Amino acid sequence: MEVNLSNPYNKHGHSQIKICVSGAADTSFSGPGTLDKAKELGQEIARQGAIIVTGATTGFPFWAAMGAKEENGISIGFSPAASEKEHVEVYKLPLDYMDLIIYTGFGYPGRDLILTRSSDAVVFGCGRIGTIHEFTVAFEDDKPIGILRGPWEMSGELEDIIAKGHRPNDKVIFGDDPKKLIENLIILTKKYKINENK
Repeated sequence: MEVNLSNPYNKHGHSQIKICVSGAADTSFSGPGTLDKAKELGQEIARQGAIIVTGATTGFPFWAAMGAKEENGISIGFSPAASEKEHVEVYKLPLDYMDLIIYTGFGYPGRDLILTRSSDAVVFGCGRIGTIHEFTVAFEDDKPIGILRGPWEMSGELEDIIAKGHRPNDKVIFGDDPKKLIENLIILTKKYKINENK
């Protein structure tokens, strides 16, 4: 069987882009409609043919994974725990809405590095310090980044970090519509993936 390697997005190659969803595990401070936005974001990732990747946690990423699975998408989780038992009993994290959970055993900081590096792009919703950590890792790794605006402060905080860091980056895009943001993020990701393969 002959495989066309000139198109990295054919059915024989790496056809599906992996989009990491980063956001707060505790969304109680994030404003009304936050979980609905997360779910819609996950739905759009699946509808547009990408794979959702999360930190196998609660809150914003959990609802995004739920949305992706409702659209029959593929959902991968990266856990801070070393085993399913530790994931559930020590970290108190869910098993639902994930097709595969990878148990990193590196706690939250190490998990964040593997999580973002294993993804082609990262999209950020509401968040706290863990979300900022995932953002800085993705930014330093030069990943395509989408920042979803919503009833939360994180999008403004990340915008401030970029401005005050004096490191312009044309791989960071903002949007308040999950569908359009994912569309634009996929276009951006494909552009850079194709260039990397040349």
